[in-house]
Amino acid sequence: MLPFSYEEYQHRLEQTKKKMLEKGIEVLLITNPANMNYLSGYNGWSFYVDQLLVIIIDEEQPIWIGRHMDANGARATTWLFDERIIPYPESYVHSEKHPMEFVADILHEIGLSSRRIGLEMESYYFSALAYEKLKQSLPNATFKDASLLVNHVRLIKSDQEIEYIKRAAKIVEKGIDAAVENIAAGVRECDVVAEIYRNLVSGTPEFGGDYPSIVPMLPSGENTSTPHLTWTDRQYKYGEMVIIELAGCHQRYHSPLARTVSIGQPSEEAYNVSQIVVEGLNTALEAVKPGVTCEEVERTWNNVIKKYGIEKESRLGYSMGLNYPPDWGEHTASIRRGDLTVLEPNMTFHMIPGLWFDDYGIEISESFRVTETGCEVLADYRRELIIKEDLDLTIIS
Repeated sequence: MLPFSYEEYQHRLEQTKKKMLEKGIEVLLITNPANMNYLSGYNGWSFYVDQLLVIIIDEEQPIWIGRHMDANGARATTWLFDERIIPYPESYVHSEKHPMEFVADILHEIGLSSRRIGLEMESYYFSALAYEKLKQSLPNATFKDASLLVNHVRLIKSDQEIEYIKRAAKIVEKGIDAAVENIAAGVRECDVVAEIYRNLVSGTPEFGGDYPSIVPMLPSGENTSTPHLTWTDRQYKYGEMVIIELAGCHQRYHSPLARTVSIGQPSEEAYNVSQIVVEGLNTALEAVKPGVTCEEVERTWNNVIKKYGIEKESRLGYSMGLNYPPDWGEHTASIRRGDLTVLEPNMTFHMIPGLWFDDYGIEISESFRVTETGCEVLADYRRELIIKEDLDLTIIS
């Protein structure tokens, strides 16, 4: 069931250990399910309980520690030997006994309780209580913050990772198509989302889709003035605009895409803003190439919108790829002022130059790969405000 070669997992582990050495970390406890997947292949919906991957600087194989009923999942989806898969009993699940006490006992048994231990302190999946239990149970250990250590290893993708992201881009095209086709006056928002999900999961005849880390975001009407709203059971009205932001997913790799639909002709102001968004997006994509910083790319976008008296406070984009709920971003490089990350081939980003005002907003985005000479836009979808007049799709001329 492994989606990558054994050699690729070994290379990832080697790169992780190099960063551990740089930070003076001897043992790394990974709780982020994306990082667990990246290094071991583990893939299961079990991240609602404590689980982790132990990387030991002077040992070849990591150790997986998780719930007893998930151990067979680890055997099925990882490249680890069976003896490196250590389950904790059900008595530790949602009880006064904490799984990190079990983890500490294992570290004691194998002689790691006094070493320098790195923790993903900023992970969604590592609680304050988990940290306190580790400190209490391992009084001789030295703890170090290892947040985003593996995330940074993940920044540059392998060719196989790029292939999975490209497949996700084909899937997201189907999801956007389903949204555009079904959005109309009198149709319920939830029914449109049902069609989106059907297409995202069914994928293509060649490859199926996985569950995306974020649900479809589909604000409509005045709710388009803010991002990150989902859907309701209300019916669309003629004259409303609808923002569609979603991602295709394959083998846990994502390719997000956003477009805006107008049910009927939009206002002249909204249409003009959509033109500005597309101009800025095109200009920023043209600026992408190896050796350029994230900040420099953002500056080209900012120079465009400044001409029209518009300011955007939020970032223009972010690194993305492998992930689990609640996010498809990698939490590393961002296309914004102050980010001096230098672009390199096979980095992947979601560039989303959304603009939100008091009573409406426009989102038109692209995911892209940095190439040897520039960038490759991953999805093939018309880059414009999509206008639905009656049953036909038209564009203001």
